[in-house]
Amino acid sequence: MSTIKDVAALAGVSFTTVSHVLNNTRPVSAQARARVLAAVDEIGYLPSAVARSLRRSETKIVGVLVPNVRNPFFAELVVGVEEWCRQAGYSVFLCNSDNDPKHQQSYLRTLLEKRIDGLLLSSAGDTETLATTFRHASVPVVTVDRLVPGARADRVSVNNQVGAAAAVRHLLDLGHRRIGCVSGPAEFEVTQERVAGWRSALRERGLEADDGWLIESDFSTAGGYEAVKTLLTRQPELTAVFTSNDLMAMGALRAAAELGRSVPRQLSVVGFDGIELGSYIYPAITSVGCSIRDLGREAGRALIERIENPQAPFKDLQLTPQLVLRESTSAPLSSEQA
Repeated sequence: MSTIKDVAALAGVSFTTVSHVLNNTRPVSAQARARVLAAVDEIGYLPSAVARSLRRSETKIVGVLVPNVRNPFFAELVVGVEEWCRQAGYSVFLCNSDNDPKHQQSYLRTLLEKRIDGLLLSSAGDTETLATTFRHASVPVVTVDRLVPGARADRVSVNNQVGAAAAVRHLLDLGHRRIGCVSGPAEFEVTQERVAGWRSALRERGLEADDGWLIESDFSTAGGYEAVKTLLTRQPELTAVFTSNDLMAMGALRAAAELGRSVPRQLSVVGFDGIELGSYIYPAITSVGCSIRDLGREAGRALIERIENPQAPFKDLQLTPQLVLRESTSAPLSSEQA
């Protein structure tokens, strides 16, 4: 591999002159600059990013740690983050914790050791350990989608309770009265808020949510399938199901088909997130959400602003989700079934 001294020898200048040309740290004559750049091109020299970061105390790299890259929500989110960071001159180092808090902590240590300039995190759990780590780390942090209580960090999220209530109101407006709910893991704030939205929308219409209508799952398609199959077997009177994300709604479609319940004629299904994939399956999933890409851009913007202005007050930005009407919801068959 070529070195800065090789460039200097070929250009006929000192290696400090080469450094000044590459880093714009001191004026260099046009002739010397031209010789240095020609030499760099000829031998294919690449400056050491590590050495440059040590000199400048910056790497122009941000870490993004998400719980599941197989979930289209996080894939779309990362695209938005990367778009904003690239425009700001930063590269993105992506890590997938695979919903494992131990993997999450390991990746977090690795990212901090790599001297990243900032971290964007969507928690996979163990928020107490995360908050402790953040208190001892000097790197700017933005959390997205999932709260880390006690962390000194900006947060960008969706208003989960408002979105869930809008989804359930849609079902109520169609005439449904027995509406099940498939939640995510109970320890997550996002789960608690979406379940609260389900309950509050029913209560607005003078209905109380039966505890038997609620079942916990894991935000995965397979989890949604198993949960809805169990829920409909135990509670066959349900005419609609609100699932706490779109992946579980996709699993719900399979469960309904296996139980002989056509969607939406015999069972309406509404999800949360509004992922792009939900519009291409059949029936396309009615959902609530905002542009996930925009959510990622806002998170990227918040992180770059925090890096560039570390003393600014912390922000908590919430986007309001909107109902996306598709094919998986309709009025119940009859008033007797509703």
